[in-house]
Amino acid sequence: MALDCLVVTCDAALLGQMKAAFSLCGGSLDLRQDSVSAIELASRRHLDGVVIDCDDVPGGRQAIAQIRNSRSNKQTMLFAITNGMTSAGEALDLGANFVLGKPLQENRLLGILEVAIPKMEREHRRYFRYAVDLPVRLRDPLGKAFPARLKNISEGGMAVMLADPVRVNGVVLVELEIPSIEPQPFQAKADIVWSDSFAMGLRFLYVEKNSGTALHSWLGSLESQHYFRESIP
Repeated sequence: MALDCLVVTCDAALLGQMKAAFSLCGGSLDLRQDSVSAIELASRRHLDGVVIDCDDVPGGRQAIAQIRNSRSNKQTMLFAITNGMTSAGEALDLGANFVLGKPLQENRLLGILEVAIPKMEREHRRYFRYAVDLPVRLRDPLGKAFPARLKNISEGGMAVMLADPVRVNGVVLVELEIPSIEPQPFQAKADIVWSDSFAMGLRFLYVEKNSGTALHSWLGSLESQHYFRESIP
């Protein structure tokens, strides 16, 4: 499972250490050398992990708080790297999960990653979208139904293509049949987080217990299919 992580630093030595450490878990790293572009990236994309060189990148301290508060990264693992200006307590208060001081000690870094990686993998599964083409029905707050096609789905939400152009805001009811030997009904309440005339992205707010169990089992099956296809040369 390739984790999607961001390193915010101008320090070549730190970047090298992070590349070596994250390569052990198959993670891919994006690099930003300034806090503004890092915050912009986090505002439009979920990241499994973010490493911020908060004392040696201008605005690094503020970037911790802003990335933590971005819509898609409230549960992202944030690693604050300090260099004598920011205390561990301050970094944690800003939203960091882990704090390491320069110069980094390799054993401590690997020890922290051993704890953090399983959490990052769980979060990755929650956001990873599997491409699926199935009919789905949405109901607006007044009960009006409109048909759509499922485009992709994850534990946290889905994207759909609309059969007809429509403008809907707020919360909708999602209904679909999860494919199985005996198709299983799925119902959830979802918030529309983006939309245009023919498509929208939904974030699940509430999933009924039986629906949640069926969804979890289905996503496990989709994950197995995904990695089987990737393993084929």
